[in-house]
Amino acid sequence: MDDGPPEGGPSLDPAGRLGEARLCKKPVEVYPMDGQRADPGFTAGERRTRRGGSIGAPGLADSLKERTRLLHRQAERSGIIADILRGTASQSGYVLLLRNLHRVYGALERSLEQVKADPVISGLADPAVYRAEGLAQDLAALFGATWQSSLPVLPAADHYAQRIEAVAESDPARLLGHAYTRYLGDLNGGRVLQRLLARNLGLQAGCLSFYDFAGVGDLERFRGIYRERINCAPLAPSQFHAVLDEGTRAFQDSIALSLAVRAAAP
Repeated sequence: MDDGPPEGGPSLDPAGRLGEARLCKKPVEVYPMDGQRADPGFTAGERRTRRGGSIGAPGLADSLKERTRLLHRQAERSGIIADILRGTASQSGYVLLLRNLHRVYGALERSLEQVKADPVISGLADPAVYRAEGLAQDLAALFGATWQSSLPVLPAADHYAQRIEAVAESDPARLLGHAYTRYLGDLNGGRVLQRLLARNLGLQAGCLSFYDFAGVGDLERFRGIYRERINCAPLAPSQFHAVLDEGTRAFQDSIALSLAVRAAAP
């Protein structure tokens, strides 16, 4: 499940509208063709070679994709997520996953709302992508009205959520790493999981609200818009690399949660 459209998409104005002809890219450092040196700020996988021998920093989403590529594959092959993809997950295991994701998304969405005045974050604090409400609807449909008091929040979910809450207080720009990991993952891979769950567990549409992005309109177009919001976040160089580190941590926490749910599933 890839993380979105190819690089080089159109830029956005502050309201999130697609621009006519501009590209949102970080400044490009141009080096001579002979004796060309590497940009010390990026690993080889995080550089792009441009026409004429120039080398420039990729956008943030591009760099997050490269930095987390192996973790992305590991996430698909680990825990309850691997079971869902193989068609071997039980409904009770899936419900436990939803309960624990609700803790994580609740923390992320409260945190985004808390710091949405920050220009680095403002484009990502978009209720159209928020998932906590859809998770609550699915839990009520699949388990009943007592899901919040009856289903356990696992330590792995608490750890993940507490990390999100902590960075919202100390370094809000790092929330970009969590928004990338969760929301672009949902916008890209959600339909695949939705089809698998409908086929293998017999779930109806009313139990799959988590994957319903009704508020975004054209899903493919919006996915490109949200990805470009991440690419265009106005970060200082030190923040850029901190977000890459946080994206790595977000994937690690997500994998730990998936493993914990599989281990605890009845």
